[in-house]
Amino acid sequence: MFNKIIKRGNRKVSKAEANEDALYGYGTPGNRNTGSIPTSNVVVNHASRTMVSSSVANSVQQAVAVAVAPPSSAVIEPLPLLRDIPVSERPNMFSRKIQICCFLFDFSDPMNSLREKEIKRQILVELVDFVQSGTGKLSEIMQEELIGMISVNIFRCLPPASHENTGSENLELEEDETSLDPSWPHLQIVYELLLRYVVSSETDTKVAKRYIDHTFGLKLLDLFASEDHREREYLKTILHRIYGKFMVHRPFIRKAINNIFYRFIFETQRHSGIGELLEILGSIINGFALPMKEEHKLFLVRALIPLHKPKSISMYHQQLSYCITQFIEKDYKLADIVIRGLLKYWPVINCQKEILFLGELEEVLEGTQSAEFQRCMVPLFRQIGRCLNSPQFQVAERTFFLWNNDHIVSLIAQNRDVIFPIIFESLEKNIRGHWNQAVHGMTANVRRMFLEMDAELFEECHRQYLEKEARAQELEEQRQLTWKRLEAVAAETGGEDMVMVN
Repeated sequence: MFNKIIKRGNRKVSKAEANEDALYGYGTPGNRNTGSIPTSNVVVNHASRTMVSSSVANSVQQAVAVAVAPPSSAVIEPLPLLRDIPVSERPNMFSRKIQICCFLFDFSDPMNSLREKEIKRQILVELVDFVQSGTGKLSEIMQEELIGMISVNIFRCLPPASHENTGSENLELEEDETSLDPSWPHLQIVYELLLRYVVSSETDTKVAKRYIDHTFGLKLLDLFASEDHREREYLKTILHRIYGKFMVHRPFIRKAINNIFYRFIFETQRHSGIGELLEILGSIINGFALPMKEEHKLFLVRALIPLHKPKSISMYHQQLSYCITQFIEKDYKLADIVIRGLLKYWPVINCQKEILFLGELEEVLEGTQSAEFQRCMVPLFRQIGRCLNSPQFQVAERTFFLWNNDHIVSLIAQNRDVIFPIIFESLEKNIRGHWNQAVHGMTANVRRMFLEMDAELFEECHRQYLEKEARAQELEEQRQLTWKRLEAVAAETGGEDMVMVN
């Protein structure tokens, strides 16, 4: 019986299991400096969704079968360069090199398998040059093997995030504090190989889409959760190029990115690659055709605006603000929706986040027309009035900077009958009692601007303010008098009770 159990435990993995592991494994993201990579504009078109190709499954299955075998010096041996052998022998030699590149090494020990690691690195570099040069067109089988090898190398389990290791609640980790993948010397070249394959003019999208399919795209998006900024930078460039070249995948990629945002906003509020995904979306939004589809407007309302909610917004706010302003530039009528969305998620006690919101608000108002401005100006300037009175001087200063923008001042002047009465009280409170001298000076400048803009309206607002203050003072005096009466009655009643007790 014991021997039977041992035999079952050592049974050979079936093809179906290997295929399933290859298809449903998980991967990680990383970063790269894209300065050496030429960029191109991405034009958004729409196409239907395709099914996962069974040939990819077979390719990845074969690659995994090779990768799980333990490497040995007999298997990892230098091979002749592809350019040095006859063209007829290149496909077979290409397959042998792909098999070697499917071996995964342990980089936690720098001294382990140095010779084999260097052989694999040299082969990967050669494959990058081979694909980039276009000296030999890749056959369908060679492309299948290539994508299978790339999948084996990049789709892997990510290490635990920094906050999981340390238990820290700090959401804004510095670049030096994030974990870097020790296998990057090989991973970088594999990513470069994938990038060169995608951008190559020799790559036929009709063939390549069988291997770079929806399953491949989902795994690639999973890698954006990597804390390694180098890997995420590569992923950003690659996914951007895939979106631009494979039009059939565009709706699916947008929907998959939406799902990542939804989970981040409403569940985890932790993800390392939100900024990179927003950078990609910035280019995608820029290519939206007009009139804008309802699908895209829903994306703004359901995903982009709620991204202002998480505490870690400072990590991706610049990219988010760019996407928001792209929508306004495409359709200025969306300004009212965006401004009301900002007011909905306006921070209450986070001053640094409030400063970010004020900066974004200024950019949105620059693209806002008068009609849209009038729809939201009342709640908007109520919030601006609260910011003017903020005891945090940086918030108050950043709010006053709005009056340095000529377009915003023009909108205020056109609607001064509504706006002046709303913020006049805030200005008077600052003049009378704000502790910061710089804020006090800015308040005086804006107050003077209003006086010069419409002296009659200014005097009317000042009269109403004084009347309101007088009423408030009268109510306060009545309240104090009422309390004194209650205290007197309580004292008298208490004295009578004492007499009765005695």
